[in-house]
Amino acid sequence: MNTRTSFYPILMHFAARYAGFTYGEFASDYRALAESNLKCAGDFGMDAVGLISDPYRETSAFGARISFPAEAVPRCHDLLIKSQADILALRNPDVFKAERTLDRIRAAGLLEKSVGPGMPVIGWIEGPLAESCDLAGVNEVLMKIFMEPDFVHRIMDKTMATAKDFARAQVEAGCAIIGVGDAICSQISVENYRDFVKHRHLELFRYIQSMGAKVKLHICGNITHLLDELSELDPDIVDVDWMVDMDEAHARLGSRITRCGNLDPVSVIQDAGPDAIRKRTAELCARESGRGFILSGGCEITVGTPAAHLKAMREAS
Repeated sequence: MNTRTSFYPILMHFAARYAGFTYGEFASDYRALAESNLKCAGDFGMDAVGLISDPYRETSAFGARISFPAEAVPRCHDLLIKSQADILALRNPDVFKAERTLDRIRAAGLLEKSVGPGMPVIGWIEGPLAESCDLAGVNEVLMKIFMEPDFVHRIMDKTMATAKDFARAQVEAGCAIIGVGDAICSQISVENYRDFVKHRHLELFRYIQSMGAKVKLHICGNITHLLDELSELDPDIVDVDWMVDMDEAHARLGSRITRCGNLDPVSVIQDAGPDAIRKRTAELCARESGRGFILSGGCEITVGTPAAHLKAMREAS
């Protein structure tokens, strides 16, 4: 007897437009965020709802100015950290008082009350390297990994406290899973991952799991070089982008870690026709049968993806 494969694509701008909201409304108003996710879950047969919207919730809480274009990703107008003195002066925010973190917490509570039993709400926090880049700039942080490592360690330690506070608040609001977005990790070496990120990921994952929630790690891009390191951290779910071989990911992560992915969001999900999508989906699900697997795109579903293409994925799974 065939069992339906779990299905949870990452939806942001797509979800907003599908539900009749602008991206700006989706990212700035918890009611739009919740309504968009609920509509997509119902119409596409999804097995979870989520709170991901953009990378600047915590950055805003730290004090950065964020604007919300109607049909583009929110924009951050400030780099809050340019020196060691800026790190020392930066205060960890109260996530219940900062507008944008509170907005996501409210969305968590609204979704938890709206979904039925067995439908998990997936919260979201920025990982320590990603948030450090949001606060100090991607190029600056990557350069300082080599030129001023103490700078990077200190800023990452600062972000860890807020990551824990924000994760706890979302778990208490009803999230059964916390997504940890640390996309920039795909751009660093194994050695730098070990030196700067790995022990912090372990600390963060254990903290979330100690509250009874699961961890869903999202590092978009090619993480093949990090698979052995990630296998030692025991996240519950790892997102696997389209350029990573799923058989290799299974072999190196181990059967205890569920992999989520990994159809190409552009060349397959957006641009292929429904018949081709059904074929690719059926092949992927058949190959993953009996292994811990969640059907998704390799990363976010694009705003230009026809709704019929997501329905074709669900039908074929």
